[in-house]
Amino acid sequence: MQTYDAPLRDMRFVLHELFADDGFGGLKAHEEFTPDLLDAVLEEANKVAKDVLLPLNASGDIEGCTYENGVVRTPKGFKEAYETFREGGWASLASDPEWGGQGLPETVNKLVEEMICATNVSFSLYPGLTHGATTAIEGHATDALKQAYLPKMVSAEWSGTMCLTESHCGTDLGLLRTKAEPQADGSYKITGSKIFISAGDHDLTSNVIHLVLARLPDAPKGVKGISLFLVPKFLPKDDGTPGPSNGVSVAGIEHKMGLKASATCQINFDDSTGWIVGEANKGLAAMFTMMNTERVSVGVQGLGINEIAYQSAVAYAKERLQGRSLSGVKNPDGPADPIIVHPDVRRMLMTMRVYAEGCRALGQWCSRALDAEKHSDDPEVKVRATRFVALMTPVVKALFTDLGSEAANLCVQTYGGHGFIREHGVEQFVRDARIAQIYEGTNGVQALDLVGRKLGADMGANLRPFFHAVSNLLEDMAKADDKVLKIWTGGMQQAFGALQLSTATIAQKGLKDPEEAGAAATDYLRLMGLVGMGYTFLKAGRIATAKLAEGAGEDEGFYKAKLATAGFFFDRILPQATAIFLAIKSGKRSMMALPAEAF
Repeated sequence: MQTYDAPLRDMRFVLHELFADDGFGGLKAHEEFTPDLLDAVLEEANKVAKDVLLPLNASGDIEGCTYENGVVRTPKGFKEAYETFREGGWASLASDPEWGGQGLPETVNKLVEEMICATNVSFSLYPGLTHGATTAIEGHATDALKQAYLPKMVSAEWSGTMCLTESHCGTDLGLLRTKAEPQADGSYKITGSKIFISAGDHDLTSNVIHLVLARLPDAPKGVKGISLFLVPKFLPKDDGTPGPSNGVSVAGIEHKMGLKASATCQINFDDSTGWIVGEANKGLAAMFTMMNTERVSVGVQGLGINEIAYQSAVAYAKERLQGRSLSGVKNPDGPADPIIVHPDVRRMLMTMRVYAEGCRALGQWCSRALDAEKHSDDPEVKVRATRFVALMTPVVKALFTDLGSEAANLCVQTYGGHGFIREHGVEQFVRDARIAQIYEGTNGVQALDLVGRKLGADMGANLRPFFHAVSNLLEDMAKADDKVLKIWTGGMQQAFGALQLSTATIAQKGLKDPEEAGAAATDYLRLMGLVGMGYTFLKAGRIATAKLAEGAGEDEGFYKAKLATAGFFFDRILPQATAIFLAIKSGKRSMMALPAEAF
């Protein structure tokens, strides 16, 4: 069955203990948010996730969204859950107080997002897309548009979307055909069709605000000729309430493999009134403000599914009786031992656990940078944080979703045949997780972004915050007396060396032949992600060792478990770095050797 209770102790660990010395420092903007206050927020969020969202996860998947006579409806219970969510202020947690938000740190917001995604990832898309849209509007729209739309979007009274994809073009947005005709009053008439629009229409809010990529009549070809427009479903009246229809209609909803309770729509714009956001022909830059926010959030979707898959697998492994332990009977009063005694089941459970804890920690590091980028008073810290976020955004999106999908499959494998049927609800995790590897730019595109844009930018400046943090920790840990920590440090030094050599290899080969960089991209992203996770586990191991030496009291079990989890990572997961380096070093030859016609 679908089992979840937020891992609050681990969340408190990554929030309060793990990154006290991360180089981004404290932020005056968040001084009022004490640890006790933030912990209380997490505890309340857990209640909403468990009691409101989780009960709708399986039923929403079975019922799905419906489309009839141009109207989209969400599954039973979603409207009531959304209202509870909205009234509780959960949608505006990290939004700017100027527009009605609560201004909490992104570190806390991402942990709350994890809970929401774990218990009902379909539901998470409705407020999630709105938050991304408000980020783009806040960063690029005129003051008049901000005043008219942000308060109602931040409060979740209205929702938001981003409309990029058209049927003939996916990632290559330079091919889009949607048109924008200037009007005498400064507005534009938008005409065109978009597909795959998450939360594109529904019955949860009174208005839906679309951010639409379109071309002006005199726009240059390609991505340099794209502009961004704000197009409401209903034109607001003078009093701010939704008014007449704006020529925005739903042509249908997509019938998907998963996320069935999230309405993914095909949307037509027919002379719809819109207003430009940002500069003409520079809409992609404005849209990427939203896209980057969404990419980190999509990574959190992978983490959320990872966590619920892990907890559900553990619950089943403790109850399911099958076979006897290889080291002797563990359940003498029963006909068989629970399957959690078997090494291969432990392999699957520990892999899921390591993925969840490693991604949570790495995500928290990235979230601290997001907060510093926005709120730090130190210009140098801001620059360092911006570079770190630029580097890690594709890693978080791709690594977390790859591992989340893998964890969902491991959960099904733990259940065996019972995992393959609907009754236990874990096959839903596999279906829901799968899309996250595709949307907001497929994971292959994320890898290309990493090696093609982020590595070479400003003579490799984006790498410095990450590389310096890892090298400083390794230098520090070389002085450690603890035998286990020394072994782990040695493993990290080897993996970091593989990352450095791979970086140099890609830089040298890629300058001569771009296909060499493309051939290495996915492997390189995974390698960087493993080193990032290793950094967090090594720090966690150092903290846990020190706490246990001091006498951890009631937290003794937590810190011992943290060391055990870190041990599995360094023994079983991090050694993959060597194989990845060898694959990168081999180059493109075997990958590109077979002629296209021979496939």
